Amino acid sequence: MSAIPLLIMTLLIYVIGAFLSLCISKNEQLSINISGVTSILGGALGIIAAAPVLISNETATALFQTPFSFAPYSMRIDGLAAFMVCVISLLVVVTAIYSFAYVKEYKGKGAGSMGFFMNLFIGSMVALATTDSAFYFLVFFEMMSLASYFLVLTEQDDEATNAGLLYFFIAHAGSVLIMISFFIFYCYAGSFEFSAYRQTELSPALSFVVFILAFLGFGAKAGMIPLHGWLPKAHPAAPSHASALMSGVMVKIGIFGIIKVGIDLLGANSIWFGVVVLGFGAVSSVLGVLYALAEHDIKRLLAYHTVENIGIIMMGVGCGMIGIAIKNPVLAIVGLLGGLYHLLNHAVFKGLLFLGAGSVMYRLHTKDMDHMGGLGKLMPYTALCFLIGTMAISALPPFNGFVSEWFTYQSLFSLTQDGGIALKILGAVAIIMLALTGALAALCFVKVYGISFGGAPRSEKAANAREVPKPMVAAMAILAVCCVLLGIGATVITPIIANVSTSLSGLAGFELAQNGVVVANSEPNTALSTSMVAIMLIAFFAVPFGYYVMTKSNRLEANSKGNPWACGYAYEPEMATSAGSFTKPLRIMFKPLYTIRKTFDPAPLSYKAIDKTIKGATEVEPIWEDKVTMPIARFIPWISEKLSWLQGGDFRVYCVYFAIALVVLLAVAGSM
Repeated sequence: MSAIPLLIMTLLIYVIGAFLSLCISKNEQLSINISGVTSILGGALGIIAAAPVLISNETATALFQTPFSFAPYSMRIDGLAAFMVCVISLLVVVTAIYSFAYVKEYKGKGAGSMGFFMNLFIGSMVALATTDSAFYFLVFFEMMSLASYFLVLTEQDDEATNAGLLYFFIAHAGSVLIMISFFIFYCYAGSFEFSAYRQTELSPALSFVVFILAFLGFGAKAGMIPLHGWLPKAHPAAPSHASALMSGVMVKIGIFGIIKVGIDLLGANSIWFGVVVLGFGAVSSVLGVLYALAEHDIKRLLAYHTVENIGIIMMGVGCGMIGIAIKNPVLAIVGLLGGLYHLLNHAVFKGLLFLGAGSVMYRLHTKDMDHMGGLGKLMPYTALCFLIGTMAISALPPFNGFVSEWFTYQSLFSLTQDGGIALKILGAVAIIMLALTGALAALCFVKVYGISFGGAPRSEKAANAREVPKPMVAAMAILAVCCVLLGIGATVITPIIANVSTSLSGLAGFELAQNGVVVANSEPNTALSTSMVAIMLIAFFAVPFGYYVMTKSNRLEANSKGNPWACGYAYEPEMATSAGSFTKPLRIMFKPLYTIRKTFDPAPLSYKAIDKTIKGATEVEPIWEDKVTMPIARFIPWISEKLSWLQGGDFRVYCVYFAIALVVLLAVAGSM
């Protein structure tokens, strides 16, 4: 069966799962099971549908008539769409497995209806990635935003309500900008079909306007700085498996949209497209990790790291756009490869980290890292999976984050070699910012893992914690294995993603993996063997450990046991390093940048505007009622009383009325 029918079946499964979950929402356990099963089936079928297209790099299209004559429904599964469907579907399968145990925590809080919004959310993302019509793209974009909005509101408390409201406003403000950019295209193409947009040539100035509108609209969905205000509020408020999908794949719809408009529809015909994307990406990566360092809330911290990694992805995509504009195949293909590879990797390791955070919250019922500690011994499987996720997001070899950031570095090095003087400076600055981002990310996750899983328990709940149920462990284990395989297996993954980046660039491709080695074909020529790196790292740790085991019997037994020495005082849990004290020097050093966060945070302004609107409406309503509504209400009985003599109940009088009305009508008709 071809990709199109399989994809339609996938969408139908999500729709059926959504409405079945809603219909039986009163039986919450059954609803949870049905939602999970349909998500697994839909995700598996989505991979089966998209993987052959991704590997072959062919394009499947179909056109379906709809009741709207101006907008037939067109589907297009090209390399980019197939890649997005595979990324979405992989994370959907894993989060669905996780949900069988995790969602039980939400019984009594709408766990039954959660399946409806979750399946609708997933289905709208898959449909959006594969539609080839601006009209249906906007429809599915709105469906995705609305479904995720209701997932944010799951907790039904003030924090969730405020976070959902801010997300709602920013998401729909972005939708308006995207809509305007598509309508400008429509005015010149005369159609809502993307196929017509691709053939429409806009002036350079108008192309830039269309791109900037779409860039800001999709950038708001991606959570780039300065449009990120909703992200650290909405992601922590949503259930953890929904947070994994929102951070892992929903924000990538923003990246997908930037690539769609900037490269697919506009052809990246201006060097400024890439400069804008690269610049915003560099700033987002550094500020995102800086803001994460200051957080005590583990989910807010992970949300800020989404801002950071979106910035890294945008740096690769920006380099690719610049390469397309200046017709440099190495810069274009390697840049886009780095961006797309990191898109996949971030979905995997950020999904793993959100599921790990959800597992900790499942047992401790807190997001504050200062109330954790000592969980490495009490929750060993969660701790191991979370550790792998932290090493992957810190870009440590041989895990997947290292490979994609390596490609991004290679594209930036190429930019400093092949671009003009301005581009060389931009590339050099971006390299420094990416290096700073990597160092701070490693520092941040040393803090996260050390504070949460190391040391002694800092609360009674932490001391009594135990491992989470098997479905949650299995889901985390799958993503942890993927973090390893996507790193060590880079020579297998790279050519597949390179086909997508080559197709997007429209330039001649070249070999990027050979004989178990990944190459970048940039000057100076560089190569990376992830398998050899893995072997060397294993040996690095195995040799000392082996020596330790062999000489263990010859060493004296440890003299000191029990609580650590605390300068003569009895040890107390409060003496341990806290999340705040760990990063205090950095917060002092970068205080101006943290001030900027408060200054440009849209949340206070949004809440203030809402309060003023409510206050104004409260003041206007009595005026309207006193000056307009009540006078009309009093006038009607008064005029009815004055005219009551006309209705005396005499049939002969009514006949006279009819005769008078007839004469008047005839007179009016005769005068016309």
